Amino acid sequence: METKELTQIEKGTQKIELVKGEFTPSEASHIIMNLIDQKINFHKLQRLQIWEGNHECKTNQLDGRIEELEREKEIARNFISSIRGLGQNLIIDGVLKISVAK
Repeated sequence: METKELTQIEKGTQKIELVKGEFTPSEASHIIMNLIDQKINFHKLQRLQIWEGNHECKTNQLDGRIEELEREKEIARNFISSIRGLGQNLIIDGVLKISVAK
């Protein structure tokens, strides 16, 4: 991946090729599960920090996001398992888009 100096227009939105390529089902599973686990752990840490500040706080939004990610993880696991028996590889194109909140 090539790094270049950003122009003024390019600073508003950026894309990062986080994952790109062809992977065996085992490799793809490892990559995807680890990415999702990292995001789940991020939200769990946020939830813990909020709870430490106020034991009566509501963390419904974080709880919902964690549950959503757990479901997505299971969907990915099932998809990869279905491909594993076919002897085929998987292509992952994971682009992270970053933009300025308005």
